[in-house]
Amino acid sequence: MSYDTQVPPAAPQRIMRNGLGTAALILGIIGTLSGLVPLLFWLAGILGLIALILGFVGKGRVKRGEANNKGVALTGALLGLAALILSVVGAVITFTAVSDAVDEIDKAVKDAAPKDPKAKDQGAKDQPAKPLADGDTSVYDDDLKVTVSDPKAYEPGEFAANHTAGNKAYQVTVVIENGGKKKFDATLVTLNGRTGANGAAAEQIFDEKVGAGFQGTVLPGKKATLTVAFDTPKGAKDLTVEVHPGFDYNASQWELKLG
Repeated sequence: MSYDTQVPPAAPQRIMRNGLGTAALILGIIGTLSGLVPLLFWLAGILGLIALILGFVGKGRVKRGEANNKGVALTGALLGLAALILSVVGAVITFTAVSDAVDEIDKAVKDAAPKDPKAKDQGAKDQPAKPLADGDTSVYDDDLKVTVSDPKAYEPGEFAANHTAGNKAYQVTVVIENGGKKKFDATLVTLNGRTGANGAAAEQIFDEKVGAGFQGTVLPGKKATLTVAFDTPKGAKDLTVEVHPGFDYNASQWELKLG
């Protein structure tokens, strides 16, 4: 007597779908490496986002038993997140660098552009466009102020230097006011005089009363006053006084009428 034995068919082997986890890992690696270069922030952002999504989808497949590369999918997702972070950092660095470069270019263009000669010059320590009159004040952009008074006849001393017999002498008062925040070295101030249509030098007179020059420093908020005399030819109608406050300043000029 024979018996038929039926063997149940073997269960079909499930095929593991590990492609998404592997793709997440590859894209995550490329995205992270791209993020190390700030200019490639855009590429790192795109690859990082795709790697993060694929990594989570691949991890879901592992939970459902459709894949067995949990570690690969998780690593791909983490690398994708790292690539996104590097992308943000790279974008900030790139945009900041571009903004700074644009500002430097704008500044260079403005500095190179020709200035309107009719416009008021805002540059530091520049000479006024026109000569000043008696009593006028030359104001520099660090708030240093220089004022020259109306000339008055002066009688030189017996032993005065730079006074020629027959010439006339005139004195002017120069006031320096320090309106800035730093002390001003008054010893650097120089004065010159010219007279006549040809601008001949008007010699500065030195005697026991005038000619010593400014001394010391002028503190912020303080003034220094100096009387200086110039020798002019008889019949001179005008006197140009030039005051040069120092190496960092341009000279200012006063056109004074002689009585």
